[in-house]
Amino acid sequence: MKTTQLITTIAFAFMMLLSFNAEAQKFKDLDKSPMDAASFPSDYKVSDKLIKIVYSRPQLKGRDVSKLAKPGKVWRLGANEAAELHVYTDMKLGGKSIKKGTYTVYAIPGDKEWTVIVSTDLNVWGSYFYNEANDVARITVPVTEGDESLEAFSIAFEKSDNGVHMHMGWGKIRVAVPFTK
Repeated sequence: MKTTQLITTIAFAFMMLLSFNAEAQKFKDLDKSPMDAASFPSDYKVSDKLIKIVYSRPQLKGRDVSKLAKPGKVWRLGANEAAELHVYTDMKLGGKSIKKGTYTVYAIPGDKEWTVIVSTDLNVWGSYFYNEANDVARITVPVTEGDESLEAFSIAFEKSDNGVHMHMGWGKIRVAVPFTK
């Protein structure tokens, strides 16, 4: 009787081990708008960053930018969660001070200009919970047209005379946002 119980216990333990192991190997599929990050400096060998943004990259897939980032409406600056901005030193945007810290970034797209907003809101999905009372800085910048069309919403930083420009592009739309020291 003891041998039968021992074999049953071992078999049960083995089955449980296999079932836990099989569950542990289930991963969700790749997000349709994968998360990405851009920073300055962009070299990963440089540990002293000035600024970094983490955002999701929606794809056009035959759609028009204005259908995804509606003109005149607050937009999360990407997809999924609102874009998260990490400022590693005090900076300015449109004359307003932005203290070293973590923020979210929103935009209000327009045909000729975009308003870019830095907010103290954190861990928010989309722009559904955007609260203007939490704005730290806003700037309105002109829209230009690029030579090539970008399928995925993209952000890159470039050094400027007194800080860094955050360049955004999607389709043929290009927007440059000046952060200064």
